[in-house]
Parts: sequence; structure tokens; C-alpha cells
Amino acid sequence: MYSVSKRIEFCYGHRLLDYDGICKHPHGHNAVAEIEVRSDALDGRNMVCDFSDIKRIVKGWIDREIDHKMMLRRDDPLVRPLQQLNEPIFVVDSNPTVEHIAKLIFDYTRSQGLPVVAVRVWETATSSATYGEEAT
Repeated sequence: MYSVSKRIEFCYGHRLLDYDGICKHPHGHNAVAEIEVRSDALDGRNMVCDFSDIKRIVKGWIDREIDHKMMLRRDDPLVRPLQQLNEPIFVVDSNPTVEHIAKLIFDYTRSQGLPVVAVRVWETATSSATYGEEAT
């Protein structure tokens, strides 16, 4: 089994509703996503996947959709005022935890035909969450 990983840096803000810790307040993170793709065989270029393809596809989506945006749950009272101010937001159906963000990136990557097996998102230098076929 062959495996390659690509790291993608991005920034986002969020807050968690129905949560009693400090993350209930709006705040931001400088995050790193690690996208791991695997294959039993190499392609005609002798690669699992070209790193530039992962960058173009996944980083392109991250840059358009979540980088430098406030991620909020659909029922968050901040959604409407921020929309009225034309602030960049990304609305999700459940709390925008790092676990949820890892799944969003995984699902998008898979939908684009890349053989992704795991996405790990580092919310801070010491805290990460992984979503994938084998959460490692």
C-alpha cells in the first residue's frame, strides 16, 4: 500500500453553541489540514497522486470556502448580523468543531475522486482531530 500526504494551512474563526468552555466565544485558529491519499498501485507517473493535484483541488476549495471565514452553526445568532454586514462566513448544520471540519474536508476530497483515507486537522500545534476510513 502506498500513501502520500499533503499539508494545507488555513485560518478560520468559529464558536461552539451549547458548550460550556471558552470556545463558546468567537475566536480564531491558524489550522493545518493533512490530507492522506492511498493506493495499492502507482499511476502511470509512478505516483499515488500528484501533490499539485491535491493542492489544486483541496487547497482551492479550502481557500474559496473556509479560509479566513467565520464558521458558524446555522442557528447561531451571529449568522444573520454577519451576513448583513457582508462578512465572510461558512454556515454548517452542526457545531463547527475541528472534528466536523476534518469530515467536511474529507467528504469534499472524496467527492472530487481523490483516494483519500484520512484528513487530520490541527486546530493548534498540540490539538488535532482526524476523520477517515481509519482515524489514526
